[in-house]
Amino acid sequence: MMMALGMFVFGLETLAYQEFQRQTDWRHGSTSRIGIRPARQYLGPGDDAITLPGILLPELAGSQLSLDVIREMGDSGKAWPLVDGSGRIYGLWIIESLSETRTLFFQDGAARRIEFTISLKRIDDDRVDLLGSLLGGAGDLLQGLL
Repeated sequence: MMMALGMFVFGLETLAYQEFQRQTDWRHGSTSRIGIRPARQYLGPGDDAITLPGILLPELAGSQLSLDVIREMGDSGKAWPLVDGSGRIYGLWIIESLSETRTLFFQDGAARRIEFTISLKRIDDDRVDLLGSLLGGAGDLLQGLL
């Protein structure tokens, strides 16, 4: 297991990302002053974003169905706990976007290579009302992978 987003497990059997990119921002308010630099005040944490680009090769590893599961999870609008393979807990994350590029096609139009990028944004961990569940929707698709 590389990482789990909710009950979706990233790995060779599902989706294997090639990079883990994280950007964390902090907010600093600014007040203009005459003749000197603006005054700054720390306002708190800003956005925390993770980008997971990767390549899916359905003939060798992974399943196109995995992209459908991620898309269903994103459609739910819910947040999902993110935990890496070493057990590190990153908090609750929403799926902000999923992009895919299909290339190298078979005669029937099925892609041999799918490049994907999943963008996640962190939400406040105390917003359990946004926590996703596997009842219906993505859970049905996820069962198809197992």
